Amino acid sequence: MEVLKVSANSKPKAVAGALAAVIRANKKVELQAVGAGAVNQAVKAIAIARGYVAPNGINLVALPAFVEIEIDSEERTAIRFLIEER
Repeated sequence: MEVLKVSANSKPKAVAGALAAVIRANKKVELQAVGAGAVNQAVKAIAIARGYVAPNGINLVALPAFVEIEIDSEERTAIRFLIEER
């Protein structure tokens, strides 16, 4: 499964476009966000992506969860959004 990493500086429309492309190709994608700003951008991207794929009859569902990831040899807690078709 493809993993898209979202930062606080990510542009929601760009993330939404990437998310929609991966959903169309693979039916599933994972977004990872560390920090409140990144989670905010990820949620906006999910909402925008729903609008991008809706005309094709695709309804997205997002399942959030905590996940431990390693950044620069340091363990961090991230929010993982598993995005898939309903």
